[in-house]
Amino acid sequence: NVEEEFDETPQEKKLRLAKLYLGQLRDEGKGRATENLLSISTNPLHVSLCCHVLQLLPPDVSEIRLLRGHKLPVTCLVITPDDQHVFSASKDCSIIKWDVESGERLHIIAGGRKGTEDRHVGHTAHVLCMSISSDGIYLATGDMNKSIMIWEAATCKHLYKFTGHRGPVSGLSFRRGTHDLYSASHDRSIKVWNVDENAYVETLFGHQDVITGLDSGSRERCVTAGGRDRTVRVWKIAEESQLVFHGNEGSIDCIQLINEEHMITGADDGSVSLWSVNKKKPLSTVKAAHGRHGDSGLEQPYWVAAVAALQNSDTVASGSHNSKVQLWKCGQGFRHLEPLFSIPVNGFVNSLKFSSSGKFLVAGVGQEHRLGRWWRVKEAKNGLYIIPLKRQQPEQEEVNGEKNGE
Repeated sequence: NVEEEFDETPQEKKLRLAKLYLGQLRDEGKGRATENLLSISTNPLHVSLCCHVLQLLPPDVSEIRLLRGHKLPVTCLVITPDDQHVFSASKDCSIIKWDVESGERLHIIAGGRKGTEDRHVGHTAHVLCMSISSDGIYLATGDMNKSIMIWEAATCKHLYKFTGHRGPVSGLSFRRGTHDLYSASHDRSIKVWNVDENAYVETLFGHQDVITGLDSGSRERCVTAGGRDRTVRVWKIAEESQLVFHGNEGSIDCIQLINEEHMITGADDGSVSLWSVNKKKPLSTVKAAHGRHGDSGLEQPYWVAAVAALQNSDTVASGSHNSKVQLWKCGQGFRHLEPLFSIPVNGFVNSLKFSSSGKFLVAGVGQEHRLGRWWRVKEAKNGLYIIPLKRQQPEQEEVNGEKNGE
């Protein structure tokens, strides 16, 4: 039975989201007019107005910045909770800490040669995934060599190494508000760790193929994508149970929670799907979301290699290697995906993350896909693209609304 009990009613959720949006508007100094316009109410009409006011606009291409420092393709990245710094990792086995505002490299944890694991402090294999705790204290990184490293995010000091997976570590996520860490691997298992105690907790099994991605929110559960077993799973850690969701024709390669009830996935059949934890099949799927490539009659969809969600909003993004990052809006009730606009980014978009404030999006890009060397985009740059996100002014919206009403 996939039916779930949730802590908050839909009305309470709408109120919470409305307050969140209003807080963001206040931060951006939109003035009292907006506050009056958005006087908080549980009336859904007011809430939809909130969402409408925050309509995203395509960024000015000249304002997109490229940060370069990795020698090989960027494979994964995280943004610190305060939006001040980005950590990125690469096929060159290195980790770089960046200052968002200046674009400076603040710290480089160099990669080591294969075979130097005993003496090198850091990774000696491609880093595939990373996560930062919601208080910004711990950074966790996972590699092709089955290892998980724990770092002090502020100083980049190495703290622990977790071993136990029997295959590459493909997904990491800290449970929000805790130092519990979930890890996923090509060995088809999920492991739970307590970072404060430097301790292994338990292992969960269920996927029939390599696990390609993992995410978690504030509940004691995580979500995973199972590659070619074509399932998405929700793991209830305390109950040691799992919910199984069936989806695409291809390999589901990336997954991200939008809120505690909805998630977005991308697959190598080119599809982007929107899911609810209450439905066993996707609520909506966009096929060939990034178009197709290849000779006439033999066209293949561009693989979707990365997805991202602006937490507790209706905005998501997907990346492939068709020279564009695509932004989407989840339609009313999360029942469908509507394209918003695309942003030019050359190369393989291997990782995507929205900042907590929603003021920028970061794309980790490389000349190759993060997991292999099937294609190469020679003209692409290995690096991070910092993409500012602009919102339509509420005043403009009001004027437009008045004009439409005339």
